[in-house]
Amino acid sequence: MSRRSLAAAVAVNVLLVVAAALTLFPLLWMLSASLMPSGEALSIPPRLLPSAPTLEHYRDLFARLDLAHSIGASLFVSLAATFFSVCFNAMAGYAFAKLPFAGRENLRRLFLAALVIPGQVAMLPLFLLLRQMHLVGSWWGVVVPGMASIFGIFLVGQYAQSIPDALLDAARVDGASELRIFTEIALPLCRPILVTLAVATFMGTWNDFLWPLVVLSDDRLYTLPVALAGLFGEHVQDTELMMAGAVVTVIPVMLVFLLLQRYYVAGLTAGGLKG
Repeated sequence: MSRRSLAAAVAVNVLLVVAAALTLFPLLWMLSASLMPSGEALSIPPRLLPSAPTLEHYRDLFARLDLAHSIGASLFVSLAATFFSVCFNAMAGYAFAKLPFAGRENLRRLFLAALVIPGQVAMLPLFLLLRQMHLVGSWWGVVVPGMASIFGIFLVGQYAQSIPDALLDAARVDGASELRIFTEIALPLCRPILVTLAVATFMGTWNDFLWPLVVLSDDRLYTLPVALAGLFGEHVQDTELMMAGAVVTVIPVMLVFLLLQRYYVAGLTAGGLKG
């Protein structure tokens, strides 16, 4: 390796290390602050590590909130939204990519145009629609809007275009129905992008705060972010308690991501290289 190439490689690695440190710093400080005694997180001069690590804020958090119930609520809405999102987005994406029907291209353009509309714009009409369906004030009111998305349909559709038409035509010649072709050929081939979609949907639903806050009015139905926000409203000065709540919220999504990161990265890489 030439001296110039070696210098370039060193510079790239240094930049990557700096970027990784900047990315991880908030997470590490959050964990450190959750273990600090009360009042130390915002002390001057600021501290990076707790002077006397303590778990009192975690014990306080579990004492003030029914965390098991809130985690169960978050788990239910996240898993339900993920399951239905994968099912419906896979069917719609495959149909857009491989099944000819009248107006497909015009509908695709309409979907792409709708991607630029902020989600907050649709919140009021969506709330009114769910109220007509008697879903406001229930967990299904949180789940239903996430069952399908334009982004998910577009993501699966782009990946499904890589499936060879000859393979599907051969299955049709052999007498396979469209449902069998979809379930036994298309879905296995789309597994990387479906896992990517599942991970993204689970993390998005788990971390969502605004929509559950709008839909759920009974504190017994609150998901974890909403339940924690209610507690922080009463004890907003207790930064260490807030950090402990944030750690409890982040742990499940980190576990899901770590377990499925291989498939998640594979799906993103395949989607990026396909075109």
